[in-house]
Amino acid sequence: MKFDTPATTNPIDQGKVIGKPHDRIDGPLKTTGSAPYAYERHDVVPGQVYGFVVGATIAKGQIRSMDLAAAKAAPGVLGIVTAASAGKLGKGKFNTAHLLGGPEVQHYHQAIALVVAETFEQARAAAQLVKVDYARKPGAFDLAAARDGAKMPETGPSDADTAVGDFAGAFAAAPVQLDATYTTPDHAHAMMEPHASIATWEGDKVTIWTSNQMIAWGVGDVAATLNVPKENVRLVSPYIGGGFGGKLFVRTDAVLAALGAKAVGRPVKVNLTRPQMFNNTTHRPATIQRLRLGATADGKLTAIGHESWSGDLEGGAPETAVAQTQLLYAGANRMTAMRLAVLDLPEGNAMRAPGEAPGLMALEIAMDEMAEKLKLDPIQFRILNDTQVDPAKPERPFSQRKLIECLQTGAKQFGWDKRSATPASRREGRWMIGMGVAAAYRGNLNMKSGARVTLDRDGVVTVETDMTDIGTGTYTIIAQTAAEVMGLPLEQVKVSLGDSAFPVSAGSGGQWGANSSTAGVYAACMKLRETIATKLGLDPAKAEFADGKVSVGRKHVALADAAASGNLTVEDSIEFGDLAKKYQQSTFGAHFVEVAVDSATAEIRIRRMLAVCAAGRILNPKSARSQVIGAMAMGAGAALMEELVVDKRLGFFVNHDLAGYEVAVHADIPHQEVIFLEETDPTTSPMKAKGVGELGICGVAAAIANATYNATGIRIRDYPVTLDKLLRAGMPEINLTA
Repeated sequence: MKFDTPATTNPIDQGKVIGKPHDRIDGPLKTTGSAPYAYERHDVVPGQVYGFVVGATIAKGQIRSMDLAAAKAAPGVLGIVTAASAGKLGKGKFNTAHLLGGPEVQHYHQAIALVVAETFEQARAAAQLVKVDYARKPGAFDLAAARDGAKMPETGPSDADTAVGDFAGAFAAAPVQLDATYTTPDHAHAMMEPHASIATWEGDKVTIWTSNQMIAWGVGDVAATLNVPKENVRLVSPYIGGGFGGKLFVRTDAVLAALGAKAVGRPVKVNLTRPQMFNNTTHRPATIQRLRLGATADGKLTAIGHESWSGDLEGGAPETAVAQTQLLYAGANRMTAMRLAVLDLPEGNAMRAPGEAPGLMALEIAMDEMAEKLKLDPIQFRILNDTQVDPAKPERPFSQRKLIECLQTGAKQFGWDKRSATPASRREGRWMIGMGVAAAYRGNLNMKSGARVTLDRDGVVTVETDMTDIGTGTYTIIAQTAAEVMGLPLEQVKVSLGDSAFPVSAGSGGQWGANSSTAGVYAACMKLRETIATKLGLDPAKAEFADGKVSVGRKHVALADAAASGNLTVEDSIEFGDLAKKYQQSTFGAHFVEVAVDSATAEIRIRRMLAVCAAGRILNPKSARSQVIGAMAMGAGAALMEELVVDKRLGFFVNHDLAGYEVAVHADIPHQEVIFLEETDPTTSPMKAKGVGELGICGVAAAIANATYNATGIRIRDYPVTLDKLLRAGMPEINLTA
């Protein structure tokens, strides 16, 4: 199915199942421990043995020699895989570093060997016996130090630099100016389920049970790395314990499990330790961002400039922190630029809302600072500079844009009128109270997506697609889609996901998963409707599907009758044509935060948070709310505590576990509220939906930083906003006896 224009009659608009707050159909499996994750697939193949990854203990250099004798002689050891024994390996499209290093070492904890043994304990113990002699080379590990040598990126987005009008002239002439620099640190995905895989070979074909968000991408990368045809690779990933972008691409665990299984002739399972997850896999790169805003005295932006510096391994791509600045606010004269420094740290790559999440951490503080210079309310300032078209391409409108409504709805619900415009003026005993706001923006992407649907003689519809569920509720919204289109109760739909033997879907990433994958299921179900009607001798154009029946006029036939002589199976996919050229598709929101800051210790406590989201049709309000409040908690972590600390001498992340790398949890935030604006966007897909899981994190950190400034009068531009930074800046004195 090619989606160009909205259908005049759309069965998804019935709203009997879709759009309702259904419980997750995989919930009972998750809560009872019955949903098997990759490392727990003890049932899939007998005789599993264990691999333990040996990571490089230098960040850059060469392996002079590797003494494996003691490790090979250790109890239970079956074999050891190294770059020398594995033979020539390729490199996947989505990995910057080689997944098995040697003799060159590209980053700390790069995998350089896999020890395979009968038990995990034996493999781990033997791995400690591997002796490696390195020739260390000097490396670059400090973004600030490498900033001046950063260059325009050779890979990544084509619009590394953009220019509209005369930014330099307009900024110089602006009566009110802001020129400020903000920094964001490296972040870890820190998902609950580690990177883990089980691999087994049958002849020249490998099957890998793994934890991966994008099955088709993963198949391609495994095939390229192992130098085998794609048709010889099967990936299975039905349940994933969180990804946040860290599992978009296959990692060391999958490739080494396959190499280990081939080497010892047994199924091999590999689980990365938590420190290996932090230093061996990907992370969100640190940024340095310079914002320059120029405005008229009445608050109209005339110049918007946003420059960002980030780092990655050689051949990597930048953090696209300027993306939202190209589209969020009006302004006749604009400039954005990205520069990439080569750093010898572990690979930087996608993490929840890459680009917009760190970009809004800077832009939305800058907007607050500019509003204060203009003596305007921060919400009023944002509304004043709204735009309904792409500022760089005025002929291309937003398909829908309700940023103003998000801000106004949130202000009313949150009690924004009670905010004191004077910083550090509201107190409750020793606590200083502040409110902050930030706009939320995330682009909406459409990806080709397919599915296979089958009707059986019991009237049950089974959906098969390689789409993944990373904890977002994909099983449920796909079931809801099929139930709505086929006129069935939810209980009459079965969903199978995460297997490369199924039709290729959009996958889970970039906030495109829900809308695109359900649209693919919609396309397949519409084809099944046509097949069923034809089989029953009914006019497909007139057939109505409801309550388990197919009806044309007064003729009603049970859906199951169409499959009385055998199952009916069809496949289809959806493609989106040139929609992205016709419309700027985006999601919008507003985040409101109230904080209390202890006047003596500078401890920051979030009291309450509100997110207002405009993201098309909400397919399941219950699971969507769960996604947004989780994203809000993640944004709180980015604002107040999350920072991968770089050892700038040796080139690794020091706090590489969940004891040293602190993340926010829901208990840190007493009250969270989410409002979804009533909205359907007919230009996005037949589902009229958009993504929302990443929108929920965009702008959160800035809203918290702005609230902290409102409480204390201290502006922190370097994340995370920690109490030591407030104390060093000099907390305002407070009379505790007043």
